[in-house]
Amino acid sequence: MPQIQIERAHQLGLPTARQHAHHWADKAQAKYGVDCRYEEGADGDTLHFSGNGMEGQLRVTATALALQAELGFLAAMFKDQIEAKLRAQFDEIASATA
Repeated sequence: MPQIQIERAHQLGLPTARQHAHHWADKAQAKYGVDCRYEEGADGDTLHFSGNGMEGQLRVTATALALQAELGFLAAMFKDQIEAKLRAQFDEIASATA
């Protein structure tokens, strides 16, 4: 299965990065019907997502975001577009100010 891996360093700190991850999850659920489950931890969080031909996780720490996703058969045909959109979204988050 095709995979997408995106890593972005940031200077947001965990509380602000966590807020951005929750916002990203809310948009994914509302716009694309993706199911999300968020697990908070002391040193970092993991957002698990699945649906609409994609499943994976987003690891959130005080200094980085790391997304790993696997695409299903139909979504794989649009891998380049999906990856470009995700990269733009995470570029925007990583460049945000705390």
